Amino acid sequence: MTDYLALNRASWDERAPAHAASPDYRVAQLIADPALLSEVVRFDLPRLGDLTGVRGVHLQCHIGTDTLSLARLGATMTGLDLSGASLAEARRIAAAAQTPIEYVEADVYRAVEVLGAGGFDLVFTGIGALCWLPSVTRWAETVAALLRPGGRLFLREGHPALWAVDETRPDGLLVLDLPYFETDRPLVWNEDGTYVDTEVSFTHNLTHAWNHGIGEIFTALTGVGMQVTMLVEHESVPWNALPGRMAKGDDGEWRLTERPERFPLSYTLQAVRLS
Repeated sequence: MTDYLALNRASWDERAPAHAASPDYRVAQLIADPALLSEVVRFDLPRLGDLTGVRGVHLQCHIGTDTLSLARLGATMTGLDLSGASLAEARRIAAAAQTPIEYVEADVYRAVEVLGAGGFDLVFTGIGALCWLPSVTRWAETVAALLRPGGRLFLREGHPALWAVDETRPDGLLVLDLPYFETDRPLVWNEDGTYVDTEVSFTHNLTHAWNHGIGEIFTALTGVGMQVTMLVEHESVPWNALPGRMAKGDDGEWRLTERPERFPLSYTLQAVRLS
């Protein structure tokens, strides 16, 4: 089997500096304004609640803009990512923002090994993370092991229905042509671009990804002793996921320009470890 971690790490390592330099991540503004939050975290403020004194870990944290935002809300944060280049950017941003955040390099499935078990009040996972993991069950096991009893998972993700859409169709129809459910074999992508505004050319373009249905995520979490306490589906996402068919709102979120109520684009899920 091809080493998916090596392929995906090389892709993220190469793209991290371009992401940090792109206006889409608003790094300069986040550093300059200590009250500013990332758009992803700001979107879920009513659902996140008070984070004062919370010990949190952000899995698949990338360059750490969401991690920094959670710290600004009062949490003591750790960020974990498989990409050393991403963490270099995250550490630079945190230092410039004068915010103490611990960053650890490891893939998600090694999180308990490198961070320890049962030490966190909050596990946070943001947009575009779960698709890089081959097993949502192993992910749920990791989340539950990281949390203390009563601790919670907070997840904002692209909807698996969105990940199943063929976004290249010239007719503009929303057609589910890719797997909605988790499969043994990965989706293999060879794409020379990225999801932010940049003129950088990339060479590490081969990646492996997997989709995970809502039911599979729910079942994986309940199967490891967690109770899902919130599941909200949204008609928006924080990036232009379907070019030519979306418009950006004042809140920074992208929605379908025609009948946005017909299709879920993202969701927010919260689950609590019971014991």
